[in-house]
Amino acid sequence: MGKFNHIDTLLQKFVDNGLAGCACSVVHHGETIYEGYFGYADLAEKRPTEPDTIYRLHSMTKVITCTAALMLYERGLYLLNDPLYDYLPEFRKPLVYRQGEDGTLYTSPAVTNIRIKDLFMMTSGLTMYGDRTETERQVAKLSLKEIPDVRTMAKMLAEIPLAFDPGTRWHYGFSHDVLGALIEVLSGKSFGQFLKEELFEPLGMNDTFFRIPGDKKYRLSTLYALKDDGLTPDFDNDAFYQSDVTIECGGHGLLSTLSDYGRFTQMLACGGELDGARILGRKTIELMATNHLDARQLSDMQVPGTWPGYGYGLGVRVMMDRAKGGINGSPGEFGWGGAAGTWMAADPDEELSIVYMQGLLPKEYNEIRGHKLRAAIYGAI
Repeated sequence: MGKFNHIDTLLQKFVDNGLAGCACSVVHHGETIYEGYFGYADLAEKRPTEPDTIYRLHSMTKVITCTAALMLYERGLYLLNDPLYDYLPEFRKPLVYRQGEDGTLYTSPAVTNIRIKDLFMMTSGLTMYGDRTETERQVAKLSLKEIPDVRTMAKMLAEIPLAFDPGTRWHYGFSHDVLGALIEVLSGKSFGQFLKEELFEPLGMNDTFFRIPGDKKYRLSTLYALKDDGLTPDFDNDAFYQSDVTIECGGHGLLSTLSDYGRFTQMLACGGELDGARILGRKTIELMATNHLDARQLSDMQVPGTWPGYGYGLGVRVMMDRAKGGINGSPGEFGWGGAAGTWMAADPDEELSIVYMQGLLPKEYNEIRGHKLRAAIYGAI
C-alpha cells in the first residue's frame, strides 16, 4: 500500500484546504487496492468520515438511471432510435423556442422528434433551470419539491418548449429524469422500486435509496456550502432530500455510501457482472461508453476547462483523446460526477473502478479534485 501514500496526502490536502471530509476507494482486477477516509461527516458533531457514511449523489444518480434504462433496452422493450412519444405521448409534436432576426422570441414546431437516445445523450432540447435560455427560465418556475412523482414531472416538462431541435445540440438538463419516467412506463414499477429490485438488491447495495430510512439518518453526512467565512451547512440545497419530498428523480435524487456506489462502479468496469449478478451485457456497456456526439455537440459539451479530451456516451463522459486532455488513463474510461463533488470512473481495460465522495457546494469548487485524483491513481497502478 506504500505506493498509495501520496493519495493519502492528496486527500488530506483536500481537507486541510477547507473540505469537511472525503472518502475514496479504488478496485483493480477485483482487488481493493486503496480505501481512505478523511475529515468529518459533520464538523459540529466532530463525527468522522467512516465506511458507512451516507452521501448525496446529486448527478452521479444519472449513471445509475442510464444503466437501469439500458437493462430494459437489453430486454427488447425499446430501441434507442425510437421516438420518445411512442412511450410518453406528451412529447409528441414538441415546440421549440426560436429567436427572430430582430431578437423577438417565438415558438414553432420542432423539426425533429425526441428519440430515446436523445435523453441518454442530453441532446433532447430539455434543459435544467437557469436564465441563459427561455427554456431554462420556464423550467425554473417548476418546484421539484412539490411534484409528486417523475411521471408528473415528465408531463410538466413536455409542456415547455425545447431549447433547440432534438438531436442538433448538447445541453445538460433533465433528460435523465425523463428516462426515469420511461423506466416506469416500460417496467410497470415505480422508478425507485425498479432500481431496488433489479439493480440494488442484486448488487448488495443496501444503503442506496431516494429516501433515507429513519434508523440510518445518523449516518448521513452534512451538506456544506463554502461561504466567505468558511463552511456552512447548506439547508437550502438539502431540502430536496427531506422526507416530505416524494419525487424520485433520475437526474440527482439518490443517496449512497462509498461501498455501495463502489460495487455499482466495479460492475460497470467488469463488463456488467459482479459476484455472479449480471446487470448488463459487456457489449451494451461498450455502447454506453462510446462517444455519441458529433463535432457541434462536442463543442457544446467541452466548454473551456471542463472535460478536455472527453466525449459523451449514453449518460457518461467518455475519454477519447489522452493528449488533448492531458490524461494518463485509458481511452474508453467513463463516468460522471455530482454537484457536491462526488466523482466516479470505470475503466474496462484495467478492470479499474474509482469512487470519490464528499459533500460541498457550489460545484465550481469541486471540478478539479476528480482530475487530480484520477492522475494520482493511474500513476499508482
